[in-house]
Amino acid sequence: MVVCLVIAVNAADLMMSFEELLTSLQNCVIDQTYANGNQELERVLDKLSECSRSDVKRSKERSLDEAAHLLKIVKLHILKRDNLQLLVRLLVSLQLRMVQISTACRKVDQMLQHLAKVDHQLVFDEIYICLNSVVHSEQIFSLEDLQRACMLLEVSAVGRDVWRELCPSFLDKLAKFFPLVLQQESLRDGQLCYMAVKVCLQIFQLLSKEVSFAIWDKTERSPVMKEILQALTKIIFGQSRNRDTRLLAGTAVAMLINTASESSTGAAAAWALLQSSHSELLTVGALRVQCCPLSMDGMGQLAMSRGLLTGCQPHILLSSCAAGAELSSQGSLLLDALFPLLYDLCEEKLNGHYLAFEVFLLWLKKVKECVPHIWKMTGGRFLADGSNLQKQLVSIIWTSAESPVEGVSDCARVTFSLLLELYDMDCERFGDIKKPLYLTLLNRIIQLPWESKAKYHRLCALLPYLGTDAVLDHYAEIPNHLLKCLSNDHLSPCGSELYKCLIQQQRRELCADAVSESQLGNKWAERWLPVLLEALTSYVVILQSNSCTYLLPCTFQVFPSAVEPLLASLDPCSPGHLCAWAFIMSSYRAVTGSSPWVLQGSSTLKILQLVLGSADDKVRLAALNLLCCSPKTKEIPTQVELAIMRAFIPQNLNSESSLFRQHFQAAVRKFLVRIRDGCLANIKLQKAKQDTSQMEILALAIGFVDWLSQLVFCNLTPDLSYQRKKTVLLLLSALLETCTDTWSPDKKKGQPPVNMGSLISCARSRRQWDFFSRKRLLVLISCLEDSTNEIREISAGLLLRFFPSVLPADVTTALLVRTKQLVCSPRVQQAQMGALMMKVLHHKWQGLTDGKVNSDIDISDLHDIKASSLIKFLVKELDDHYLTAKADVMLSARTKPMHGVLSALQKCLLEDTCSICDSLGPTLTTDLLTLLKNISLLLLGVLHGQQDTENDAPPSFCDMGNAISSLIAHSSGENQGDGEDECVLLSEEHSLVLTCCWVSLKETGILLGSLVERILSEAKPDTCFLTKQHLEMASDVFRNILLKCRHWGAVEGCCVGFTRFCSALLNSSEPELRDIPSHMLQQALQVVQSPSCTSVTRRAAGLPMLILCVVSVEEASKARPLLTHVMQTLLDTARVPLPENWDQTLDLPQVCAVHTLQALVRGSCLSVAILQFAPSVAILALTLLSSPCWAMRNAALQLYSSLCSRMLGQRPTSEGGTKHGMSPHAFLHHYPTLQPFLLEKLREAACDLPCRPEEARLRLQPSLFPILTLLSQLQPGVQGSTETSADFLPPLLQLSASPIYSVRVMASKALVAMTPPSEYMNTLINLTALLPRTPERCCHNWLHGQLLHIKAVLDKTLGKDCVSAAELHSVVSSVEASVWLATDAQRCPLVRAAYGAVVESLRTFCSETFLLKLFDVLIYELRTPRRGLQVGLSSFHQQAIQLLCTNPERARDLWETFRSASCDLRLALVTWVGEDHASLNTHLKELIQSVLRSSLKEALLSPVEEYRRAHLAAFVAVMATGDSLSPPVPLEESILLECLDLLLTDLEYQRSGSEFLSQALQGASLLLSQCSHSSVIQRWCDVLETRRSPDAAEVLRISCAEALCVAGLPLMSHNLIPPTVMIKLLNTGLYLLQDQSQMVRAKAASFISKLHHARGGSQRSVYLMQVNLAIPLLLELLLEECWDTPSTLEVLLCHVPHSELRSMLSEVADSRYGSLYEQDEANVFAEPSVMCAHVLPYLLRMAGKYSESLAMAERLSTWAEENAALLLDNLALCQGLQPVLSPMLFFLAEMLTLLTDARFHSTLWGLLTRAIFLLHLSKTSELVQHLCNPSALEVTLKDVCSRLSEHGVHLRSCLASAIDGDVTFSHHGLTIICKDS
Repeated sequence: MVVCLVIAVNAADLMMSFEELLTSLQNCVIDQTYANGNQELERVLDKLSECSRSDVKRSKERSLDEAAHLLKIVKLHILKRDNLQLLVRLLVSLQLRMVQISTACRKVDQMLQHLAKVDHQLVFDEIYICLNSVVHSEQIFSLEDLQRACMLLEVSAVGRDVWRELCPSFLDKLAKFFPLVLQQESLRDGQLCYMAVKVCLQIFQLLSKEVSFAIWDKTERSPVMKEILQALTKIIFGQSRNRDTRLLAGTAVAMLINTASESSTGAAAAWALLQSSHSELLTVGALRVQCCPLSMDGMGQLAMSRGLLTGCQPHILLSSCAAGAELSSQGSLLLDALFPLLYDLCEEKLNGHYLAFEVFLLWLKKVKECVPHIWKMTGGRFLADGSNLQKQLVSIIWTSAESPVEGVSDCARVTFSLLLELYDMDCERFGDIKKPLYLTLLNRIIQLPWESKAKYHRLCALLPYLGTDAVLDHYAEIPNHLLKCLSNDHLSPCGSELYKCLIQQQRRELCADAVSESQLGNKWAERWLPVLLEALTSYVVILQSNSCTYLLPCTFQVFPSAVEPLLASLDPCSPGHLCAWAFIMSSYRAVTGSSPWVLQGSSTLKILQLVLGSADDKVRLAALNLLCCSPKTKEIPTQVELAIMRAFIPQNLNSESSLFRQHFQAAVRKFLVRIRDGCLANIKLQKAKQDTSQMEILALAIGFVDWLSQLVFCNLTPDLSYQRKKTVLLLLSALLETCTDTWSPDKKKGQPPVNMGSLISCARSRRQWDFFSRKRLLVLISCLEDSTNEIREISAGLLLRFFPSVLPADVTTALLVRTKQLVCSPRVQQAQMGALMMKVLHHKWQGLTDGKVNSDIDISDLHDIKASSLIKFLVKELDDHYLTAKADVMLSARTKPMHGVLSALQKCLLEDTCSICDSLGPTLTTDLLTLLKNISLLLLGVLHGQQDTENDAPPSFCDMGNAISSLIAHSSGENQGDGEDECVLLSEEHSLVLTCCWVSLKETGILLGSLVERILSEAKPDTCFLTKQHLEMASDVFRNILLKCRHWGAVEGCCVGFTRFCSALLNSSEPELRDIPSHMLQQALQVVQSPSCTSVTRRAAGLPMLILCVVSVEEASKARPLLTHVMQTLLDTARVPLPENWDQTLDLPQVCAVHTLQALVRGSCLSVAILQFAPSVAILALTLLSSPCWAMRNAALQLYSSLCSRMLGQRPTSEGGTKHGMSPHAFLHHYPTLQPFLLEKLREAACDLPCRPEEARLRLQPSLFPILTLLSQLQPGVQGSTETSADFLPPLLQLSASPIYSVRVMASKALVAMTPPSEYMNTLINLTALLPRTPERCCHNWLHGQLLHIKAVLDKTLGKDCVSAAELHSVVSSVEASVWLATDAQRCPLVRAAYGAVVESLRTFCSETFLLKLFDVLIYELRTPRRGLQVGLSSFHQQAIQLLCTNPERARDLWETFRSASCDLRLALVTWVGEDHASLNTHLKELIQSVLRSSLKEALLSPVEEYRRAHLAAFVAVMATGDSLSPPVPLEESILLECLDLLLTDLEYQRSGSEFLSQALQGASLLLSQCSHSSVIQRWCDVLETRRSPDAAEVLRISCAEALCVAGLPLMSHNLIPPTVMIKLLNTGLYLLQDQSQMVRAKAASFISKLHHARGGSQRSVYLMQVNLAIPLLLELLLEECWDTPSTLEVLLCHVPHSELRSMLSEVADSRYGSLYEQDEANVFAEPSVMCAHVLPYLLRMAGKYSESLAMAERLSTWAEENAALLLDNLALCQGLQPVLSPMLFFLAEMLTLLTDARFHSTLWGLLTRAIFLLHLSKTSELVQHLCNPSALEVTLKDVCSRLSEHGVHLRSCLASAIDGDVTFSHHGLTIICKDS
């Protein structure tokens, strides 16, 4: 009665919102709060209000934490009861609003529990009111009601008390609710049904006592519970297609059974549930319901099994029941009923295979939990050796480890560990100390190929039970296989995990004895030091990198003392060791936190400085990490560390490696965090104690951050490379995240400290850290017009996230003017720039007054725009563009192309955190949708021309071209046929129209789909202003674009929006909306099945993509009915026989179906779901390869290729890549229906081979080669799987006689894959035994195939590295006995080559007598001339040469007769050298060098082009590796000069292609090192100057760099050339150091490194320095050696851009009206301003030496006279760039245009560099002062720099220093490099 009264009294209050309750509470308690001094309550209310307003989960939780903390100190006892009631009601209201955030609800419940301590009844009453309103409402449950009910039951402690009172009423309403839900498909498959089942589950679990009597008491027979149980049963058996709902229902029923008070009744119910799928009734206690399975997909059985395992208690699972007698003889439910069921489900290929294995894992866990009871129940062992249960468990786990289904292999890994643990428990319980299963499994694991991931996971699990020594003794190849794993990215994690387990186990075993830490490190080193050193010093990049990433950290985690033997084994001067040192030191400091500086004393810092300048990115990164990380983040970097970082950062801003940039940013962020935290700690200490030394450190640290910010903004000009700008933006992001107080709610970590403001104030007091100044704002705004999307997006993100929310008014106005220009640009890139700028403006309008936007951008109205009207402005602008296009498409394509505005709308509407419903009302939405439809129809009409646009088939590309040409002709008033044959290229007008059409269609699709998705996700069904008519109109737009446009760009972009559109509709709760995608899908299938008049799939991708988009967004938790229907329809269509009179020129429905199947198979979103159809699709594709239709065969081959990649997984793309990770046994197990089909095809092909040698018939089997390819891609079989692959071996062996060469080759590869490793030796013995011993008549094809089989199996056998000579004795004997196969008695060269390949593999096992005999035969065969053309002769020659060159004497005999050999033999010899020169030993290489050098002239004059090329390539290859023991014998001077003349002439006249010219340049350079003729050297220099150009082919530029190393290095080192030539060579090096190709730059830096090393006279190995260090070193060398040579000035100035600012401004003005596409620069990596900064100090040094050389003084004076007037004029023009000349708005807009133009910045740098040079020249020479006044020029320069800085031109500090006369500059570590340490 009291509760009812409370309900009546508070009925009105229930309608109050959270905001109203908050206001009411504030008004009620404010007086009481201040009167009692309880201000904390007001702060609590503020935090609750803040939580309500926030949309970010983490922000809500943060506010609730603070509110809960404050509530604990509120004096609640002094509050009036009414006020306390309001507070409780407020918290309950807040909790109900956050039902989907369980963590937030728990935090609110903690506050309610705190209030319940004050007044429990009050809290109870308020929650009762809320729940009672749900229970007794006349309406059915809504999703929100059920979510609230779940939350109160699960989270609220008081809520559960309320539930106990209302439980009967709730269940009664729930029983009436279920039938209504199950009647409608949308409801039973959606969230509503899921939540209802979840409520049942929670009630049965948490309120078991309240429901148990209604189930188990036979006197009750509750109809309510019966109805609920009936509904749950229907859901389990398939009435709901939602997989998650069915699984949850199974758990709910199991929880219901678990409420039984007696074990027998619960067990009977559990047995009955498990058998219910085979019976009509289910009895649970007093309840009996009907069972009628609607789906036999196994999901119902999975749901029941999963429910029983998760919900039932052990005594129920271990019970036996007479009702289950047919399942077992009174066996347990767990072992005798659940296991057989799960075993069968795991063996079946269900769509939910992962779920089946997940339930199997639950079964194993439950068995482990119940194993003591099982022992007691059975009285014996659970997993006895040899038992069926043990075999079945091992079998299912072993097979599932290679499952292609995602997640199954991971489950198999866990189940294997559980099995081993259970077996160990079993053995320990019954005293079995031998435990034979472990060794059995180990031997089976060893037989697995090293490429198998499962091998290493299983070893990790088995290791603790066998021990380290036992595993390594049995499996000695572990170290070698670990290195192989680390050479492959996809195997590195599992290989490193095994290594970690091994050393952890080793430490546990060692720690059993009293061993010191140092001794532990030595014990580790005994076994693992060689392995780790080999990996760390390897030249295989991926091996080195992965060993550092994976092995070192776990090594130091387990054995910290391992660092000592590691460092002791290194020599920093040895190749590779410097890199290893950096990796070791960096990893050691990061893992252990110990200081690395004490490990090697003072040499540590010297080595660190060497490492920081290394040419290897990885080495520098490791050193940087060593420098930046610290054990304590509050440790401020030392002065030395800061100085090193100041030198290192500028030298590493332009790395091409994306990985380097990411790690660089992370390291600098760590460094900045150290600075920030250390400075905050320092400031805190300074308040208590003044310390001058600490103040200096603080000043240095703050100054470093300010220097870094200046460096960043100086490196964001458009003339710099993408790499540099990307790097500095990443650094800027790290800086702003670390050193500002901007809080990011989307980040869990990395938030600024609470006291960050004190550090910012300290820095600002020093006039530093002004990160958001106007000039820096302009720099970032200029980046919005960068040519790369990444730079634009990062810049916009920084502007929006960190910079003030309101831009300066003049900047905003100028930005809008510029944005309007760009949005209307026909260039796609510029339009995207404008769209992004519009997004920035959209977020920065706050604070401006209300007003409207004039589409003409009236200057007087620009300040009146705000965000709410910007969307309307864009829609109006889009309508204006549409009307223009409707009137004149050509005009629109040129001036208003629509796609820019569409993109701007997308960014402003969809990338905004604000609600889209607030920006778009119903009217504006309707207008926008209609406009998008009209735009799509208009553009498609343009592409269709006069064709019927109602037809689903799109026009051909020819038709589209004709339509556009007609449009252009009509627009220009010309006839279409005029001049149509004059040019085959697309005109500018044609490109404009086509680009406008396809880009606008693409943007239309993206905008439309994203718009619908966003609106439907935000709006509630009753408030959504998108009607069904709107959505159908949108679907028509998508359908038209996808089916009627061929352009792939438009289709691809439209698919992005269409996928979102379909996802939003299929996830809708409205059935009529969900039917729209299904209807579109049905229409698309009808198009597929209907004959077409043109191609709709082969040359246009719209139709398959439409189908893919719809089926890909089906909910994965459901049965995917749409996908099943589509696949079946397409398969049936593709199988339809071709009509009798089919047209080859038209696409057939069958072909269309196959192409659509290919799109579905390739779709990544269907990767797992499509596998259930893989066998049917594979059989279809292989069958269709025999179709008479070419289009069908082509489509089938594409489909088959995509399907193989999907079934087997993609081939790893790393060094030493391996085959796919599935064995034949696993493949045939997972796709069992494929086995008989594949076998049938193989047997047909084998039986169809010629029976007798004289037969010469060839019958093609189109499916044979694809089948062999598929089999060859499998991993080699494993031991124990012989029975699976045995049937495949006979036909594969028979196919060795195939008349098709490629079939024989592929059959040999397939044979290796299908043969288990244990059978390799037997197979080899059998194959070699069939080789004929004497010449006899036999099929050459069969013989060749047999040898290929032998070679393939032999290589795989020898690859195991554990084969003895005794095992191969019979094989070797058979091969030796068939030596005649290498003689001329065997007439087929291919057979002889194959025999030679087999002998080469067996060479180390063959007898010396046999080898000598064979060598004699080969020598004779090579020297015997052949007549006529013989197929395979060159292959035989190559193989013979390779064999002979393994014997030094025979090789010498062969090469000494080179010049007298036949042309074919010489060609074969030089070709072999060019391919295998790396494997030559030193003595043989010297011989070959001598032979090739002496015959070079003859080769260059040879009329045979192929021989000339091959000989030159071999000469270059063998001569370039200079590791000979003795110096080469020089050629005669006349021959040398003649060879050089021939090569240089070819280069000068560009004879032949780039590859040959590059070889010629390298060959000439090799010869030039022996020549001293100045004329020849001059010609060579001229060639280098020509080939170094960015326009030259990359291979030629690489050759230029190599030429510098080969010839330039000895010429310069020994002073063999005059200064003028040296200047040319150094200038060439300087150009190549700026080359676009990273390889060219690296080789040029290698030249500088070697030159520096040679001039230094050091005896250690050459130190290869970074490219950016090589540039100043080269300039230093240039000035040191040639400063007084006049041409040095030209060299320096040629790297400074031109300074004609006036002409540049004219070019900028003219370029605004340029073409649609821009011409890229030849060298996009070149950075003129950076080169100016490099060159400027050396120019100033030359000016300082004016008086030291008369020739140089004259040249400097001449330069000044020629350039002074022009420089002063351009400086004056630069001063004139002021707002005075034009209104401020237009000036700033024009300035923005200049800021984004690379030419402006490069010209400006050229101007300032030359002007500063002139200034210093005038100061040092009186002869120049008449040309300019030094003082006036200095003032002018300072004024220009100041003005430019105000307008956003961020100049480098070196310019200001140079103007002031400070010519000191840093070599950035060059002094370190000069040392030989």
